[in-house]
Amino acid sequence: MTPTQEQLIALGGVFEAAFLVDQVARTGQISEGALGCMLGSLMVRDPQTTLDVYGGDDINLRNGYRALLSALERDPNTLQREPLRYALALLGLERKLAKREDMLETIGKRLDQIQQQVQHFGLVHENVIAASGGLYQDTLSTFRQRIQVHGDMRNLQQPSNAAKIRALLLAGIRSARLWRQLGGHRWQLVLNRRKLLKDLYPLVRG
Repeated sequence: MTPTQEQLIALGGVFEAAFLVDQVARTGQISEGALGCMLGSLMVRDPQTTLDVYGGDDINLRNGYRALLSALERDPNTLQREPLRYALALLGLERKLAKREDMLETIGKRLDQIQQQVQHFGLVHENVIAASGGLYQDTLSTFRQRIQVHGDMRNLQQPSNAAKIRALLLAGIRSARLWRQLGGHRWQLVLNRRKLLKDLYPLVRG
């Protein structure tokens, strides 16, 4: 796998989280497999490969790849506007987090506690989702640059959906951090668009 494809997997994780946030906000529904993949990515602290972060394969990143593809192709007919907005906001928020050692330490300690809950309850248990969402709320949502989620108010006002959205945003930050650690930069999305598309098509096709 090329370094660019490694980056695209992590960027696919950012867009997958963004896609799922939009799905929960609009429909109140989400697949357990996709949610588990994103929550699981928070628990993988020392991966051997990029795919290890997402459970060993990228089957649950396909919607993220498609959302990324629509952004890179710039086709107004297929562009997924809300997922793109959330994904770009996550990349920006991760840059702010990178400068906050204190917050990174807090997140690391709290994830250790959540890991224990996962062992006790299971990955997609409501307690784990609530704890992950609470961690996002206590840390990243305190930045002045907040991510505004749009959707059906009936879905957004349900505490379980709000917790899922926050947990997914936290997972999106995890993927954004991974992307940057793999050498990803925002300017690539503009300057290297054609190369990214060339390497992304095989991932989308699986």
